[in-house]
Amino acid sequence: MIRRILSRRRPTLVGISLEEELALLRVELMYGLRVSREAYLRRKMDEREELTRRLNGQDPAELLAELRGCLERVAPRKAVGSGKVVDLHARRRTSQAGDPEPA
Repeated sequence: MIRRILSRRRPTLVGISLEEELALLRVELMYGLRVSREAYLRRKMDEREELTRRLNGQDPAELLAELRGCLERVAPRKAVGSGKVVDLHARRRTSQAGDPEPA
């Protein structure tokens, strides 16, 4: 159904997945913007080429150090919390055991 709606609306460009097209439509509807699919594809290719260039030109240790630096700039250690790891599967099992059975 969604594919038919999208194909009637406009032909999708090669390289844009169905999920990406839906995300672009969501942006257009929510914010009243017009997104250029050609510019989106150019930006996507540029980012892919930059990533390939960075991965091929760096030592893995340097790459890891750079990623850590980026992560710390985005989420400093004090903002992240105590660093305690929580097992979500164990937490989910205990909460489900106390819940009544669905009707």
